[in-house]
Amino acid sequence: MVGQDRIPDISVVVPTLNEARNVDALLAGLFQAFRKEGLKIEVLFADGGSTDGTQEKVQAWMAQAAVRLVDAGSGRGLAGDVVVAARQARADVIVLMDGDLSHSPEAAPALARPVLEGSQDMVIGSRYISGGSTPDWSWKRLAMSRLARAVVWPLTDVRDPTSGFFAIRRDRLLDIGDDAEGFKIGLEVLLRDDGSLRISEMPIRFAGRSHGQSKMSLRQAGCYLRRTVALTGGTMTALTAKRFALVALFGLVLDLGAFQVLSSLGLSLAASHILSYLLAMVSGYVLSSRWVFRPPVGVHRDWTTRLRFVTVCLMALLLRGGVLAMLMQRAGRPAPQALIPAILIAALINYVGSAFFVFRSSHGLPHGLSWRLAAIGLVGYTVLLRLVYLGLPDLLPEEAYYWNYAQHPALSYLDHPPMVAWLIGLGTALFGNTEFGVRIVTFLCWFVTAGFCFALARDLFGKGTALAAVMLAAVLPFFFVFGFFTTPDAPLTASWAGTLFFLERALLAGRGRAWWGAGICIGLGMLSKYTIVLLGPAALAFILLDRPSHRWLLRPEPYLAILAAILLFAPVILWNMRHDWVSFLFQSAGRLNQQGEFGFPMLVVSMVLLITPLGVVGAFRALFSSCVVRDAFCVGERTTHDAQHTMRQRLFMAVFTLAPLSVFVLFSLRHEVRLNWTGPAWLAALPGIAGWISMTPRATHSRLPTANQQFRAITLAATVLLFGAFLHYLAIGLPSVGIDRDMVLPVAWEEIGRDVGLLAKKIEQERGIKPLVVGMDRYGLASELAFYRRDGKEGVEQTSSRHLFGGNALMYSFWFPPERQAGRLLLLVSLDRKNLDRPNIPRWARLDPIEERKVQKLGQDIRYFCRIAHEYRPPPPEARPDSFPLGRP
Repeated sequence: MVGQDRIPDISVVVPTLNEARNVDALLAGLFQAFRKEGLKIEVLFADGGSTDGTQEKVQAWMAQAAVRLVDAGSGRGLAGDVVVAARQARADVIVLMDGDLSHSPEAAPALARPVLEGSQDMVIGSRYISGGSTPDWSWKRLAMSRLARAVVWPLTDVRDPTSGFFAIRRDRLLDIGDDAEGFKIGLEVLLRDDGSLRISEMPIRFAGRSHGQSKMSLRQAGCYLRRTVALTGGTMTALTAKRFALVALFGLVLDLGAFQVLSSLGLSLAASHILSYLLAMVSGYVLSSRWVFRPPVGVHRDWTTRLRFVTVCLMALLLRGGVLAMLMQRAGRPAPQALIPAILIAALINYVGSAFFVFRSSHGLPHGLSWRLAAIGLVGYTVLLRLVYLGLPDLLPEEAYYWNYAQHPALSYLDHPPMVAWLIGLGTALFGNTEFGVRIVTFLCWFVTAGFCFALARDLFGKGTALAAVMLAAVLPFFFVFGFFTTPDAPLTASWAGTLFFLERALLAGRGRAWWGAGICIGLGMLSKYTIVLLGPAALAFILLDRPSHRWLLRPEPYLAILAAILLFAPVILWNMRHDWVSFLFQSAGRLNQQGEFGFPMLVVSMVLLITPLGVVGAFRALFSSCVVRDAFCVGERTTHDAQHTMRQRLFMAVFTLAPLSVFVLFSLRHEVRLNWTGPAWLAALPGIAGWISMTPRATHSRLPTANQQFRAITLAATVLLFGAFLHYLAIGLPSVGIDRDMVLPVAWEEIGRDVGLLAKKIEQERGIKPLVVGMDRYGLASELAFYRRDGKEGVEQTSSRHLFGGNALMYSFWFPPERQAGRLLLLVSLDRKNLDRPNIPRWARLDPIEERKVQKLGQDIRYFCRIAHEYRPPPPEARPDSFPLGRP
């Protein structure tokens, strides 16, 4: 072989199988391209057993150039053959490329140069970054490539993780070991990276082959999926799937039989299905740990394995409870029939969780990859959990009240802007006046929030942190609750997240057009809840503190963004003009004039409840790890670009978190605060919290890194389980846990509403007059009765609130002016007898005795009280002060 005495600069490895017609053109192009760059190369053909003359072609070149034929014979596919060839390579830098001329030889030197110079450890030829292309591909091949890329997209930061054209340091390629197999050697490198690999991408033109036949097939696709599972530590194989199916079949019989026995003994639905599941779970663990996922010889599983198994099983149980309730309550299936699909879905969750979490392969995964897998699992589970339960629990009093908003369309309302009403109107137009219809658009709002959270965290810290940020947006209490129940906080949070994303693009990335996005999001947020205006002063504070942002004070874009927000907010302004600015006064002077109370302790408690202690610690570590204001003033010409960018990132998170929080802190010093107020303010800190939670143990500078990581994982898992248990309680109950008799939670509103509806019809039949049902609290009872009487528009038009007797009833004062109800027959309803026995009520109507009524929910009696009022007389305006407590609905 010519040039054997010279050590080449680069070794080009070309895996081949029946590529005889491409060998000459490939080698000629390679030697010419590298010769122009002044680089010496050797070319190693890792042949996988060609029978078309490929080996003979290569051997002919060996006499005239630095070419070698490597009889790989690894038996592990292309990846194994490449490793065999790489061990024989003489250069420290390797370029890997296909032998079918789809990878241009002329592009190879550009890939190798950064690795050769030491600035990168790996440079990938990418089809999917700007400048990359795949001309002449059929739609089928393009679809398969995109699907393969999508499978591993969350697991790595590169845009083209399945590329087979890249340059890499030889030692880093050999680090993957001898167990590499399949046909995506680059993916082997990427998924084994512990974060130390310096990687970049360069655009390439990936042409279709001129000669020969593509090796792409369904068999290769199956191998790709199996290898991806193996690289992520999963033990999901055909063998484990078959064995688990047998275990699941045995568990189904045992579970269903135990359920029938327990039900026949008089146990409740919740108790029967939970106990029967626990029985099947015990047998499932024994069979899974010793047979389905049998450990290698010498490997012993400790208590953490059992803890992980219990966690996965509980997650499956809580999801199965939702499926069971949905099939019984919404599809009308009897319990045994509904239980079978519920058992099967729980078995699927158990199998996936066991394969990737409980009994995963013993070789250690890179820390970053472990957190990405955890994020994918938790996000997927919480999305499925909320979707299954979305239409099951009765509406919260607040949800029913906002549903009544939608039944009274307006440009705005007294206590909130109109966005929540518009969203409920859209959902119920598509899915009817059901719990699912009320909540579905809120559920979709969460995806908007998650998308903007991902984009913001990715732009600040990369994809790994972005996935962790989405995980937090799925798990932290504020984001979970307000991604399920419909309140103004759902669209507010989505708009807040969008505003932060566009502001980061404008302020840190310097993109002027992003101001338009920020203005639109603020406008939409103001249509949801007024508190989003706090981002305006925060943006001004950032511009004043951040020297590079000073220029925006003299640019038109921020001011045009303000104009766009005001134009979107115009309906609320117009409504207030027509109603003496009552909403603005209610949310400003009304709040400030409330009786003074030191609410700061409650504010602190609310922070902990909204984002958990873990979230609070992570936020303050991210925000106060250095003095961000000092860093901002230190940014100057002598500061390196990377250091300056890091300082500005910290300043952005700090200002847009602390500026809104400071307003709430000041307000709390003399006023009562609400639990949910600070929730959206944590969105700016979410990337920092995510980075702290998912950082490697050695980066925490902790003496107990393993304990830290376990605490974070346990906190996240426990939070998810608590939410699942809460939804299970609302939908189907929990053994030995009674119903909330104060009815703040949505547990028996439908039963009460149905009973009140029947009572109203009975009164109408007996007296020949339709009664006006009056819920004797601020708005909750009236709103629930309007929805659950199931009378459609008539139920809304015939249900009012306590303002008829001088109490505060918010929008009901607008919808039902007392003067228009004069002389009517009223049916007064309350959960508290005292509300029907107040001394001011007899002055405005003639009353029948109070009647106590009972309904049943999950076998438990729930009492409420009612009273008929004849010939209602509206109290004069001066006699209409709020004579009822304002605290709870």
